Amino acid sequence: MFYLKKIVPLVFFVLQLSYGQQAPKPNRKVYNTKSTGTLPPPVIDGILNDESWNIVEWTGDYIENLPDENTEPIEQTKFKVLYDKEFIYFGFRCYDKDPKGIVKRLSRRDGFEGDWIEINISSHYDQLTAFSFAASVAGVKSDGFISDNGKTWEGNWNPIWYLKTNIDNEGWTAEIKIPLSQLKFSDAPEQVWGLQSTRRYFRTEERSLWQRIPLDAPGWVSEFGELHGLKGLSPKRQIEVQPFLLTKLETYPKEAGNPFKTGNDFQVNGGLDAKIGITNDLTLNLTINPDFGQVEADPAAIVLDGFQVFYDERRPFFVENRNIFNYTFADDQDNLFYSRRIGRNPNGQPNLPEDAFMTIPVNTTILGAAKFSGKTKNGWSIGVLESVTGKEYAKIQENNLKREVLVEPLTNYLVGRVQKDFNNRNSYIGGIFTATNRNLETDFLNFMHTSAYTAGIDFRHNWNNRKYYFRGNFVTSKIEGSQEAITATQRNMTHLFQRTDAGHLQVDTERTSLTGTGGQFEIGKSSVGNWRYRGYLVWRSPELELNDIGFLRQADEIKQYTFLSYETLKPFGRFRKVTTYFDQTSNFDFEGNYNRMQYMLGSDAVFKNNWNLIVSAIYKPVNYSNSMLQGGPRFRYSEDFFKSITIVSDSRKKFRYSMAFYNNKAKNNSFSYSEINIGLIYQPVNALTLSVNPSLSSNKNKLQYITQTSFNTEPRYITANLDQNTFSTSIRLDYNINPNFTIQYYGQPFISKGKYNQFNKVINPVAAYYKDRVSLFDQDQINFNESENRYEVDEDTNGSTDYTIHNPDFSFVQFRSNLVARWEYIPGSEIFFVWSQGITSNGNPNEKLISELNSQILGRKPTNTFLIKMTYRFLF
Repeated sequence: MFYLKKIVPLVFFVLQLSYGQQAPKPNRKVYNTKSTGTLPPPVIDGILNDESWNIVEWTGDYIENLPDENTEPIEQTKFKVLYDKEFIYFGFRCYDKDPKGIVKRLSRRDGFEGDWIEINISSHYDQLTAFSFAASVAGVKSDGFISDNGKTWEGNWNPIWYLKTNIDNEGWTAEIKIPLSQLKFSDAPEQVWGLQSTRRYFRTEERSLWQRIPLDAPGWVSEFGELHGLKGLSPKRQIEVQPFLLTKLETYPKEAGNPFKTGNDFQVNGGLDAKIGITNDLTLNLTINPDFGQVEADPAAIVLDGFQVFYDERRPFFVENRNIFNYTFADDQDNLFYSRRIGRNPNGQPNLPEDAFMTIPVNTTILGAAKFSGKTKNGWSIGVLESVTGKEYAKIQENNLKREVLVEPLTNYLVGRVQKDFNNRNSYIGGIFTATNRNLETDFLNFMHTSAYTAGIDFRHNWNNRKYYFRGNFVTSKIEGSQEAITATQRNMTHLFQRTDAGHLQVDTERTSLTGTGGQFEIGKSSVGNWRYRGYLVWRSPELELNDIGFLRQADEIKQYTFLSYETLKPFGRFRKVTTYFDQTSNFDFEGNYNRMQYMLGSDAVFKNNWNLIVSAIYKPVNYSNSMLQGGPRFRYSEDFFKSITIVSDSRKKFRYSMAFYNNKAKNNSFSYSEINIGLIYQPVNALTLSVNPSLSSNKNKLQYITQTSFNTEPRYITANLDQNTFSTSIRLDYNINPNFTIQYYGQPFISKGKYNQFNKVINPVAAYYKDRVSLFDQDQINFNESENRYEVDEDTNGSTDYTIHNPDFSFVQFRSNLVARWEYIPGSEIFFVWSQGITSNGNPNEKLISELNSQILGRKPTNTFLIKMTYRFLF
C-alpha cells in the first residue's frame, strides 16, 4: 500500500496537467464515395470495367512509407470505393512498368507473400481499432483485426469477403467486395469512417500509403484518412451458424492385456459454432462441443526449473475478439485471462495398483461456451465469456473389475471485461472480473480450489497529440478451498511460502482462502522524433493467485524497469533503418531483498539489401533466486553475461535463411548456455514453400537443483553438475493448389538428454563464490545403486545410508507432425483432411543424441490420428 499512496496522487496530477492539451487533428485525406443506386453492382472479376465504377472518382497520390518515408514511390496506386445496402466495394489499379516482373507467390490465407494491396477500415473511427483486408496479386486473402492503435494485429479473424485480381499491360488490378455484416458501424444517417491503404512493391520491398503516416507517428489507426459519403447505411446484424461433422480414427501400438490399448479407436462427433449479431456493435458467439483437431500441436519443451510453460492460444473460438478480453496486468505473460485453462488436461491422477490398467482423457471436454463481445460507437468495449467444462473420469480395470475415478469436476468459467474510451479517444478506463467455480463432489479432488475470483481496473491517458502517455492497472485475487488445497497453493512454485529464510512468509495449514494484489504503473514517450522512453513499476504480492483461469509465473515480486531507444527515420549509408535500445531492471521481494539488477543493450539494423542484423547483450551483476531451491532458502547465482546475434537474409528471395546464436556464461564458469538456430526456406515455385529450422543447444550448470531431503531432521538441498544437450527441428511444407485449397505439413522431432555428476549439498546459498555455496560429496559418501537406479548417500560415513537420490539422468524424445489439407469450397465453409503422428518416449541418457533420435523415433511405431472434418457456414 506504500506504493499506492505515492503513485495515486501522481496519476491525478498527470491527468489534470495534460487534460485539454490535445492538439487538433492534422489535415486528413478525404475520399467521397457514392452508392451504386439503381446501377448494378460491380461484378467481382478483377477487371474494372463495370458501369458503376464510373460514378466515383479515383484517388491516389500514394506516398512512400518504407524505406524512405515521405518520398515518391517507385510505382503509383489508385483506388475507388462504392457501396450499396449489403456490400462495400473497392477497386484498385496498381501501376507497374514491368508487368512480367510482378511476383505472384501463393500462400495459405494470411500469408502476405509477393505483391499485395491492403485496405484498413476504421468503421467506428475510434482512432484505436480497424478491420484489415489484404489482397495479393495471386488472389490470396489476408485479414485481421487491428487494436490498440496498431500495436496489436489479430490475424486469426477470418471474415467472409470476395476477391479477384488481374494482370494487364499497365500492372495489376484488384476488386474487393466486403459484406457490411462483417463490419461494425453506427446507425447514423451519414457516417465518416477512417480509411487507409498500403501497397507492397515486392521487388524493392517498398511500402507506400494513401494517407501519409510518419515513422515517428504516435500510432497507426489514429492517423488514418477519412471515407465520406456513406449515407443511409443500415447496420447489419450478423447471424452465422456453422455446424461441423467429424470422423476420427486413432491407431497406436497395442498393449497386451490392456483393455484401453486395443490398437485403434474410432469416433464420430459433431458440434456447432454460431455467431449472432445482437446489435451491429455486439456479437454473441456460441460453441457446443467444439473440436480443435486441426489446430497445430504445441512445441515440445523440457522444464527443469519447475515453472509452468506458457503456450499461445490457437483455438478459433477463443482467438476471435481476444483483444477485448486481454488483461496483461504486468510485464511478461501475466494475464488475468489465459484461455488455455479452459479445456486443459484433467488435474487428478489416481494411484494405480499393480497389475491394473488406467486411461485418462487428454483434455477436459468443453460442453459449451458463449462469448458476448464488441465495441460500441460510444467507445464502450464489452466482453463476457461463459464456459462450462464437463466431468472427466479415469477408467481403471483391476482383476477384471472396472471402476471410474473422477479426475476433473464440473467447472464453470466466467470472464467479464469492459473498457470506455473518452477525451477524444485519448484516454480509457476499464475493468475485468473473472470467476472459476468447481463442483468437487469427492475428497479425492480436495487439492483443487472450489472457487477463484479476480478483479482489476486499468486506465491509460495520452496527451500532447499522443506523444506522451501514462497508464496503470490494479488487480486483486481471492481463492477458496479446503485446507489441503490452500496449503498446496502456498507451497507451489508460484508462491513458495515454505522458504526457510523468508521472514515475511509462513505456511498456514489452517487457512481456507488467500487474497492478494498486483499492478503496474508506467509513463513514457511513444512518438515524435528519434527517441522513445518509458519506465514502470510492477508488484505482485505473495498471496496473489491467478492460475485457475489466468497466468501467473511468480508472486512476491516488486520490479522497476526503464527503457530508452533511438530509431532512425531515414535511410543512411548502407542502412534502411536502425533501432538501438537500452533497458535496466531491478527486482525485490516483499521482504525488501535485492534480488536482481540487469542491464541490456541491443540494436536492430535493416540493410538496404533487406538483410537484418540483431545483436544484444545482457549483464546481470546481481542475481538471486527465491525459487531455485524450490522451497528452500534464497539462492545466489553468479553474475553472468548474455550475448546474442541474429542474421536474417532477404525475405524476397526464393531461397532465404537465418541464423541465431545465443550464449550465456556466468562468472567462474559456474553456468553456461549456448544455442544455435538455423532457418532455411526454399520456394522453388510460387505454389510451394519448404522450410527447415534446426536448433541445437548445450546447457552446462554446475549447481543444478535436483531434490530436497533431510538428514538428522535438518533439510538437505541437493544440486549437481548438469550437462544437457537438446536438438529439435521444425519442418514445414506449404503447397497451395489455389488460394482456397492448401496442403500444409508440420513436423518436429525433439530430443533432450541430460547427465548429472558431482553431487553436492547446499551449505551457504548466498556465498559470493559458487563453490562455497555447496559441499561436494566425496567417494566415501555417495554410491550409485544400479539395480535400484538411485544414489545412496552416507553423509556421516558410518556405513549406513542416510538418504537416497533417484537417478536424475534423462533422455526425452518426442516427434509430432500434422498433415492438413484445407479446402474452402465456398466462402466460410471448409473441409479438413488431417493426419497427425506422435511419439513420446524416454530413451537412454548414455546414448548419443543422434542415435537416440534414430532408435526412439524411426525405430518405434507412432500413434496416428486420421480426421475428416466438414463445416458449413449458414448466413442469415
